[in-house]
Amino acid sequence: MIALNMANVMEEVIGEKGLTEKEIEDLRQKIKDALSQIKNRKWSELAFLDLPEQDTEKIKEIALDIKNQAENFLLLGIGGSALGPRAILDALSPFHNLRHKPRVFIYDNVDPGTLSSILSLIDLKKTFVNVITKSGSTAETAASFMILWEEMEKILGKESTKRFIATTDPEKGNLREIVKKYGLESLDIPPGVVGRYSVLSPVGLLTAEVIGVDCKELLKGAKDVRDRCVEEELWKNPALLMAAVLYLQGTKNRRTIDVIIPYADGLKSFSQWFCQLWAESLGKLGLGLTPYPSIGTTDQHSQLQLWMEGPEDKVVIFLRIEDYGTDIKIPIVFEDMEGLNYLSGHTLSELIKAEEEATELSLARASRPNLSLDIPCIDAYHLGQLFMFFEIVTALVGFLFGINPFNQPGVEEGKNFTYGMMGKKGFDKKRQEVEEAREKKLCWTVK
Repeated sequence: MIALNMANVMEEVIGEKGLTEKEIEDLRQKIKDALSQIKNRKWSELAFLDLPEQDTEKIKEIALDIKNQAENFLLLGIGGSALGPRAILDALSPFHNLRHKPRVFIYDNVDPGTLSSILSLIDLKKTFVNVITKSGSTAETAASFMILWEEMEKILGKESTKRFIATTDPEKGNLREIVKKYGLESLDIPPGVVGRYSVLSPVGLLTAEVIGVDCKELLKGAKDVRDRCVEEELWKNPALLMAAVLYLQGTKNRRTIDVIIPYADGLKSFSQWFCQLWAESLGKLGLGLTPYPSIGTTDQHSQLQLWMEGPEDKVVIFLRIEDYGTDIKIPIVFEDMEGLNYLSGHTLSELIKAEEEATELSLARASRPNLSLDIPCIDAYHLGQLFMFFEIVTALVGFLFGINPFNQPGVEEGKNFTYGMMGKKGFDKKRQEVEEAREKKLCWTVK
């Protein structure tokens, strides 16, 4: 089970810039109210909490079919529809395409160079395409889907429809209409599950199964941590404590930037997944906490200086790994060089753990608050725990701020302008606004 250590945010350890037990205790009623919203399922979007109990039989059947027939698996999606699957892929099957088939490609943008490169690498005759969009109208995903639809049809004709799996809303949306019209295989995203909370739905689980990961292990980890995080006693519930600490640091001490730094290359994509979850859920009404992705030890050499002596606006969240599942011993060479011989006989896991602990201590000594999550190992069970844990913490922090952690009104305006520029019916006014804005920009352009 993952474990929270919050010593380095407390006044007893880092001095007056830390929090006191009383400050956390004074928040007890507000925290209790936040937890009650989760326990009583006040919001329909809390449906992500029920994902551990879902039936995975169809997901497993489709994945087995893909593994038996395909050399390539191409996922089309953006935001949570791509960040979650990528986090699973990178954590549980690093360098997958160099070692296993089907190879997995995730196209999550509309950069034409990227898609051209993917299409130059794969044989579409031996490819399955998973298109993921709950609404069915996400412009980026729709565009890439339309391109693949035509390309597959050129090569496979009517048989091409058998190579698409649509992951979308069970009843409505453009993609659901296409499923019905053309008889595509499909998987349902439960209606109450918001995109950035959907990694433990078919959105992420199909990719898991395709790369050989038992999705039931992801869900078992998620269930175990979920059950632990509904504990009502504040000091026994890690999700409540983490939410309280980050909320208090953000509101009381104006530390509104949360750095997440996993000490494992495989969790780099997880940190990017976290950033969407944190930013899109909490940045509203002039409130929120800014996520900051990082990776240890690499960013000790690129960002630590800023954390140590820069603006005092950050809390650093360490993800510590106990067992890396493998290790490499540093050989006894260059024995006559004092600058190197101290490393001889140690292992890489010893070194990376020492680096992490040293960074924690350095920040604490500088009165820079930080906390850590201890992860026994990187496997499906504990990755499932991480996903569910951070989703619960995000919801709790949103409730503490008094905001809706499930909507994203700020994103919609940009979408509407895009629709206008691309000529979507009903968005002519938005197109006109864009053209007017372009005129204003001209006089400020320096060439």
